Amino acid sequence: MPEPHIRLAVDIGGTFVDAMELDTRTNRVRFRKASTTPARPADGVLNAIAGLGTDLSDVELFIHGTTLGLNAVLERRGGATGIVTNEGFRDIFLLGRGNVPADHMYDFTYQRPESLVKRRYTAGVVGRLDYKGRVVEELDPESVRAAARTLVEEQGVRSIAICFLHSFLDPTHEREAARIIREAYPEVSLSLSTDIVREYREYERTSTTVLEAYIRPIFERYVDELESGLAERGFAGRFLIMRSGGGSMTSTVAKTSPTHTVLSGPAGGIVGAAYLAGALGRDNMLTFDIGGTSLDACVIERGGAVAAYESQLEHFPLLIPAYDIRTIGAGGGSIAWLDRGLLKVGPRSAGADPGPVCYGRGGTEPTVTDAAVVLGYIDPDRFLGGNMGLQAEAARAALTATVAEPLGLTAEAAAAGVVDVLLARTVGAVRQITVERGHDPRVFSLLAFGGAGPLLAPLLAREMGIREVVVPFAPSGFSAWGMLSADIVDDFARTVMTTLDDADLDELEALYKGVEADALASLTDQGVGAADTVLERQLELRYLGQEHSLMVTVGRELRPDAIRTAFEELHHARYGHTMGNRLQILNLRVRGIGRTRRPALATPAPGDGDPGRALRGHRTAYDVAVRAMVPFAVYDRDALAPGDRFTGPALVDEGTSTTVVPSGQRVEVDPHGYLLVTLGDS
Repeated sequence: MPEPHIRLAVDIGGTFVDAMELDTRTNRVRFRKASTTPARPADGVLNAIAGLGTDLSDVELFIHGTTLGLNAVLERRGGATGIVTNEGFRDIFLLGRGNVPADHMYDFTYQRPESLVKRRYTAGVVGRLDYKGRVVEELDPESVRAAARTLVEEQGVRSIAICFLHSFLDPTHEREAARIIREAYPEVSLSLSTDIVREYREYERTSTTVLEAYIRPIFERYVDELESGLAERGFAGRFLIMRSGGGSMTSTVAKTSPTHTVLSGPAGGIVGAAYLAGALGRDNMLTFDIGGTSLDACVIERGGAVAAYESQLEHFPLLIPAYDIRTIGAGGGSIAWLDRGLLKVGPRSAGADPGPVCYGRGGTEPTVTDAAVVLGYIDPDRFLGGNMGLQAEAARAALTATVAEPLGLTAEAAAAGVVDVLLARTVGAVRQITVERGHDPRVFSLLAFGGAGPLLAPLLAREMGIREVVVPFAPSGFSAWGMLSADIVDDFARTVMTTLDDADLDELEALYKGVEADALASLTDQGVGAADTVLERQLELRYLGQEHSLMVTVGRELRPDAIRTAFEELHHARYGHTMGNRLQILNLRVRGIGRTRRPALATPAPGDGDPGRALRGHRTAYDVAVRAMVPFAVYDRDALAPGDRFTGPALVDEGTSTTVVPSGQRVEVDPHGYLLVTLGDS
């Protein structure tokens, strides 16, 4: 019997499920989309695989990106969750930091969203550690039993977050409390803060643990359903799930650490972008991912994505590694609406059900996709490769009734206004991760993917003076393709809290070795061999007295002078200056990496430079350069070959996505078949 040779990646978005198949023998890639099924998300995944027609007995690796955990929090669909903490500190999670989010700074009517955990679902127990991890008061087993009894029997809690003060220094009390609760209530799901994050800051650690406990039951159920569905169809290979901070983990680990998956869908595109940045020789790249519900942008600098070790889900902090992604509610399904006569786009989305008006599934509110149909960017007869026809007249009627007539505009002018508003919001998002952080976007390449990314990216490049737009093959499935190049990764940290000058290097080295042992054990449990294992050391540092910190990679030899030099180089690059203050070490970190084989980039046969063979005709569409409906040349992406060149106005149609090239921009097909859109018409 032949060895399995197929690798399969599936990414769930707000509107569609993307499935990408890679044959490792031939490097051939196939791609299919299916509608997201919000009520039963596993069905959408299995439908997308069925659309590919993949024989799952031939699949050696299945890797998955999902926003199930994220959506569970946003939609408040998680399990009934309780908190067990130290007596007298029941309100840590409810009080938080007491700050107002930056985007509501001057909103005097702002009210926080409802908490995930009601106060009656929190319980304090006797037992306490001090700030150095020393026992002040022994844990009282009876108080733990009483707290569990109250939460489970009286309040009906089915998932409990256990988070004690200073437990990151010594997890003994948390583990003992968990043992007692499991003994009494084995059916209750438990999440321990010290199993998730061993770092200081009680509120952030509690928040991370609560989110873990909140989404864990629903996530475990989903992964179990998916595992069963795949097994029934013959799958017996490795099942991996993407992490928010890049890399992947086995489905078994994911079920015990679901918070690491909340941004796993967008992470696939970032992993793929970082790989492409190196393969294409472009160290500086901006990712530009527009799907059905959101726009995600991230900076690739010196070939690597910028990562953070604290992210945010709604207004809840998460102490997990995650890419520094700027996300706004602006996608193909974003709804266009009027606010006291002002045109707005998003953040509400039509989603997958009912979807945009043109889908004909009952949607009544016009969306960005409807505007794109009215502007001629999308061919209603070739949407999704002709597998899904669009109702252009319904889209026009909805846009006319909702936007055009109230504003006294034509349908085309209203649709152009929708694109203008979306573009303005997009410029703001990209400026936040570039200009406001000291980056000049004009020296970056813009990687456009997601179903609507190539439609808007050339317009954004024109607006911001970005020198080049790169459109990969099958851009609407690029996040799934990126997952195929993801390593297996696990991150571990320990809080140190000492100055660099006062640090005992021998103690630091011993601590590193202990954390590395944990990382190595995790990789081994996930099937990573010694030859594929890499352990990376980092230190989280800041000037003494600063609030924010920077991450510095350190070598096997800990040299304070080299560490300070690396920190100051990074600080100068980020903030434009350095200071003479002492350096403070906050956390030491180890990233365990299990290397996987990356898919090779295709190199199709070059053409003769004449794109005429791919010209399918002309279609009237809206040209932002001249602010009018004009004839656009329409090219078939599959028929273009490396070396082909043409100028706008042009549309490049590949069924699941359309690249819009306005006047004043030109296109060249690179050796891998990628479209390079640049400014200038010669």
